[in-house]
Amino acid sequence: MSVIFPSQRGVTLIEVLVTIIILSVGLLGIAGLQSRLQTSEMEAYQRAQALMLLNDMANRIATNRANAANYVTGTASPLGVGGACPTTTATRQQRDAGEWCAALQGAAETSSGASVGAMVGGRGCVESLGSGQYMVTVTWQGLTPLSAPPAGVACGANSYDGPAGSVCSNDRCRRVVTTIVRVATL
Repeated sequence: MSVIFPSQRGVTLIEVLVTIIILSVGLLGIAGLQSRLQTSEMEAYQRAQALMLLNDMANRIATNRANAANYVTGTASPLGVGGACPTTTATRQQRDAGEWCAALQGAAETSSGASVGAMVGGRGCVESLGSGQYMVTVTWQGLTPLSAPPAGVACGANSYDGPAGSVCSNDRCRRVVTTIVRVATL
């Protein structure tokens, strides 16, 4: 038989309330972690898509090396989101440009008739560096702000800034991957 002292009444109730508070703080922490995990997963998915499209165009240029100079888009008119894809298919380069543009716009996967198979706001540029070297760049919209890409990479610059006062200002949400394709004279 247990004896209850008058000064101990309600102690169990306080212990239960403290336990509930501790559990709710822990569950809120787990929910926040899950949210950050989903954002990181989407960023990784977009980077993987960008790397595949970057490699795709680099291989197209290397395969059609005799016409590599025709692939140059410059940085002022990137292919992909925000522009119409080339529809001319008379040459291999024109077909490659049209297919790459459609892939940057997400044509590989559709949902309710909309292209959703690539990065958010994917754009691609091919620049001539001279001496048979071409820089292929893929840019896209990141989900969270980071540091801006290097100033030497102009493809898609200032295309991913949010409205005034947004966290996505000064290209902090622009993501970039580049590669150099070297075409030797044979």
